[in-house]
Amino acid sequence: MGASQITRKQTVSQTNSASDNASVSKAGSTADQSNLPFWKRSHYLDRMTLGQLIVAYFQHYTIITYLGLVALCIVAFAFYPASVLGTVLSAAAAFFVYPLVWHLLHQYVLHGKWMWKSKWLSPTWKRIHYDHHQDPNELNVLFGALHTTVPTIAIATLPVGWLIAGPGGALTAFAAGLLTTCYYEFMHCIQHLAFKPKWAWVQHMKQRHNEHHYFDETGNFGITNYGWDRLLGTFYEKKERPKRSPSVFNLGYDEEVAKTYPWVKDLSGGIASGHPRRRALGKEGQS
Repeated sequence: MGASQITRKQTVSQTNSASDNASVSKAGSTADQSNLPFWKRSHYLDRMTLGQLIVAYFQHYTIITYLGLVALCIVAFAFYPASVLGTVLSAAAAFFVYPLVWHLLHQYVLHGKWMWKSKWLSPTWKRIHYDHHQDPNELNVLFGALHTTVPTIAIATLPVGWLIAGPGGALTAFAAGLLTTCYYEFMHCIQHLAFKPKWAWVQHMKQRHNEHHYFDETGNFGITNYGWDRLLGTFYEKKERPKRSPSVFNLGYDEEVAKTYPWVKDLSGGIASGHPRRRALGKEGQS
């Protein structure tokens, strides 16, 4: 046997061995994931179908909690009822207030540059928004954290409902806020799901939100309602801002900021840079 034949055989053997090892590693990883409880695994919306999303959505503890609280509101309403008009007005007020509250929180809290400056607030900011912008398609960090969402919904809706129709109005407004949150969370998932919606209004919603995540994070703060963006001057379409913002994935928290405020970086194990999809493919790294 010639030297060239031996070399070719060794090369083929090494290639097959590497391929086998990769397959085993991948299979092992999949097996490890499959043995974990559903929400201990990683779920990426760009790899899921609509059916898989629906199953995952109704298994998530936040959605179960919101719907459970709605049920409790209905039971409590039986003991503290409001008039039909008071009930309708309370629900309508909650539906009106919710998009404005969400817009302001999204723009000035989640995209504010102050939470990372606090050692105690940094973990919350990281969990509720930084991680989502680092990898917008990761379902595990897309849903809001209950310790931040439930108090916010209560503060935004209970006083309004109470002023309109007393305890019954407060319960109605709170339930309306919880149901609106469920709707927001589902549509937020849809916006990151790898499919093209049939309805034009959903396509529009998806396009505007993807622009917020992949082009310029300083606009399009509404998730399902961009009316307040239009009124407050933060609405845009890609053609108006074609150049990608350098902080669209890190929200301005970069290496320079981390020198002074290191807590988010420490919790994250570094600062990921570049496009999430290219990072997932190993083409861009973490510092």
